[in-house]
Amino acid sequence: MKPNILAMRIVFMGTPDFAVASLDALVCNGFNVVSVVTAPDKPAGRGLKLTESAVKQYATAKGIPVLQPIKLKDPAFIASLKDLQADIQIVVAFRMLPEIVWNMPKMGTLNVHGSLLPQYRGAAPINWAVMNGEKQTGVTTFKLKHEIDTGDILLQESMAIGDDETATEVHDRMKIIGANLLIKTLQKMMEGTIQEIPQILTVETKHAPKIFTKDCTIQWNQTAEQLHNLVRGLAQFPGAITQLDGKILKVFKSQKEIVVHQNEVGKVFTDNKTYLKFSCSNGYLHIIDLQLEGKKRMPITDFLRGYKPTVS
Repeated sequence: MKPNILAMRIVFMGTPDFAVASLDALVCNGFNVVSVVTAPDKPAGRGLKLTESAVKQYATAKGIPVLQPIKLKDPAFIASLKDLQADIQIVVAFRMLPEIVWNMPKMGTLNVHGSLLPQYRGAAPINWAVMNGEKQTGVTTFKLKHEIDTGDILLQESMAIGDDETATEVHDRMKIIGANLLIKTLQKMMEGTIQEIPQILTVETKHAPKIFTKDCTIQWNQTAEQLHNLVRGLAQFPGAITQLDGKILKVFKSQKEIVVHQNEVGKVFTDNKTYLKFSCSNGYLHIIDLQLEGKKRMPITDFLRGYKPTVS
């Protein structure tokens, strides 16, 4: 007699909107989510009002109990987790777990990761795939073990990345693909039809570490393709960074123009009405959506209506 998959006790761990899609898929498919673990409420906005994570907001609306530990090794949290008697834990876009947490359930802890592992292990797989100009990425479900994103692969599903698609657009499509893959993975686990596949690293394996300011800085001696990929990979947040008239300029959308020119790289060109572009190694990068230090984010036509860049 096969075990009842819907009776399986699940603890779900996640924080941002990306994770909500997977949690919603579990709920809509009738799975028994006994509790959610998410980040503590954080102050946000000008008033620094305490803000709940997207996962907490969803769980509260669905009447699912929520745990919000500050430290994942806190004895009180560990005791509460044990009391839940989870058969399996599911992690989507959450913190790195200590072994006492991920090794607790009898079926282990399953993670939904936004890349085709072992490619793009790390905190920002979607961003780095787009920044590197990848034409394809995907989602992987795998079992957690000691080192981050190294566990045995359960299932994978690939997806294309469009030439002008942003990381935000990839994110929004991927969270649905990931949610569906999670349900498929659980079903196959209960059927006993999944074959766990160890990850094998090669010299071509790429990584996806946390993004810092240095990773966002535009280097104008690069090609228009590279710069356009950088902008796509950093939209909506945190934005690619350069300078205009000595002020920080964040670029959220761009277009590439491939053309031979003799201009110094990083030179500014504008008609003060419809376009603003910078010269690069093999053409120009047109700035379409931007935010200048001290101003709001806006499309280029609105920006040029109230600001006249200095052109050398």
